[in-house]
Amino acid sequence: MTKTKRQIEADLSLCDTVAEIVDSRVPLASRSDVLDKITGNKPRILVLNKCDTADNSLTKEWAAFYKERGLFPLICDCRSGFGVNGFVPLLKVLLADLLERRRLKGTSGKTLRVMVVGVPNSGKSSFVNRLAGGRKTEVGDRPGVTRGKQWLRVTKEVELLDTPGVLTPKFEDNAVAMRLAFTGAIKDNILDTTDVSLQLAKYLFQNYPNGITERYGVNEYSLRFLEELALSRKFLCSGGVADTERAAAVFLDEFRAGKLGRVTLEKP
Repeated sequence: MTKTKRQIEADLSLCDTVAEIVDSRVPLASRSDVLDKITGNKPRILVLNKCDTADNSLTKEWAAFYKERGLFPLICDCRSGFGVNGFVPLLKVLLADLLERRRLKGTSGKTLRVMVVGVPNSGKSSFVNRLAGGRKTEVGDRPGVTRGKQWLRVTKEVELLDTPGVLTPKFEDNAVAMRLAFTGAIKDNILDTTDVSLQLAKYLFQNYPNGITERYGVNEYSLRFLEELALSRKFLCSGGVADTERAAAVFLDEFRAGKLGRVTLEKP
């Protein structure tokens, strides 16, 4: 993380603006204080990614929340491409003053350079690839895929700099860490997936019960939720004991894939 921070600081002067990718399910937790300090007053587009898995009404509320605070929000889903085409037009609105200065100087053809930043697994590389119209950088549904900086021209006017994910090294609020664990921004081998799964299940039963009930046929939260899920899926250890660790992993995967409905874990 320290190496990535230094790399971003060094490259920032090469860029005209910053596109910060956040997860629409956790629009606050997936924003890094470290990135705020590094990027400073650079104009910024806030890309609310993975909107297809988030509560639509709350995503709109978050967009309005951040717009009031001087950011330029863009709601999209990078995997399907929804909303991504709005990026370049929004970029030109954000940088209208810069474009006008370049026009007056006779340098209007100069490329706009955008640094893409975000926490791990927020969808930075998917965003870059979608804008480029193809799979130009390695992507994956796990944190830590992008290891080094990559420049990529996406139009005649725009270049993007993809960067590795930056995560706050210490969490003062355990709830923030847990929400990032729900969405996969924190690697599953760092925290107890059984505990993470049970806390997620409790939240879903309290706030979005329909999706979890429809998929698993369970009407209320219980500490035996994972055991019941394991038995229903026939996830068994030797001796016929329920394999709750496997059930926890499957439950988290299905949530992250949007199979439990559109869920947002934070409110403005």
